[in-house]
Amino acid sequence: MQSLWMLFASFVFAFMGVCVKLASSYYSTSEIVLYRGIIGMVFIAILVKLRGGTLRTPLPWHHLWRGAIGVTALWLWFFSIGALPLATAMTLNYMSPIWMAAILFFAGWWRGRSRFEWGLIAAIAMSFIGVTMLLQPSIQADQWFGSVIALCSGILAALAYLQVRHLGHLGEPEYRVVFYFSATGVVGGLLAALLSPSLGNGAPSWHAHSAKGIVLLLTIGICATVAQMAMTRAYRLGKALVTANLQYTGIVFSTLWGILVWNDVLGWLAWSGILVVLGSGVVTTFYNTRDTTRDTHPSAEAEVDADPIAVEI
Repeated sequence: MQSLWMLFASFVFAFMGVCVKLASSYYSTSEIVLYRGIIGMVFIAILVKLRGGTLRTPLPWHHLWRGAIGVTALWLWFFSIGALPLATAMTLNYMSPIWMAAILFFAGWWRGRSRFEWGLIAAIAMSFIGVTMLLQPSIQADQWFGSVIALCSGILAALAYLQVRHLGHLGEPEYRVVFYFSATGVVGGLLAALLSPSLGNGAPSWHAHSAKGIVLLLTIGICATVAQMAMTRAYRLGKALVTANLQYTGIVFSTLWGILVWNDVLGWLAWSGILVVLGSGVVTTFYNTRDTTRDTHPSAEAEVDADPIAVEI
């Protein structure tokens, strides 16, 4: 049941999203990304100091690849939010589990493996349908470029999640994966803030701090770090497609936060979408439980030779 760590991660990510929305009144996106990364790095460094361990890694290039893909996906998503209605941008970005399923299917076909869980793929597709019912996106004729960007963001996010799982199979602990991703976010946020004036952005690159702003930044950084560690554990120990599908619950949590904080009103179609997403999560949990016995005792040969992507097929 290790994939259920994604439920916890999705809840914390949703709360972090509330804080990001509130913090956007005080800081630019570049600043939020930058401070989120700094706080994450400090939080993990303190954790490692107290509990033991080391941040030294034998896989620097793997971390660089994961960080570059993840930060790029994040920035493409931010761009699509500015170019599209929020519901459309989120729906297209949350297609990442669909892309992940496609990648895993192609990997299995390429290696000639026959077992493929169509029921699990159907559950993922139903989750996307539920998200669409909830967000009810729309695309205008002049929004095609932003839509392509949002799709690319989802594809890169799928690759980033698979790379997270790959790092876990290579023996990297969660805290180290999240630390180096936070470090990449610091570099990306700093570069974006420094380049913002030269790119014609009239908004100031840096804003003065306030007590409320600092509290929001600290909450964002800590929530992001805790949620990423839970997400990393889910992808490392759980089934990739099950974990990816449970990620859809983040939309449900975000919607509920919107009702509680901003008094958002949902229609019957949106509530139906929430039920579809939750039902799909129950189905994927069933698949995860069914396969626990089979996955708990892998052969020694399989542990050495199994590919982190192909092993899911």
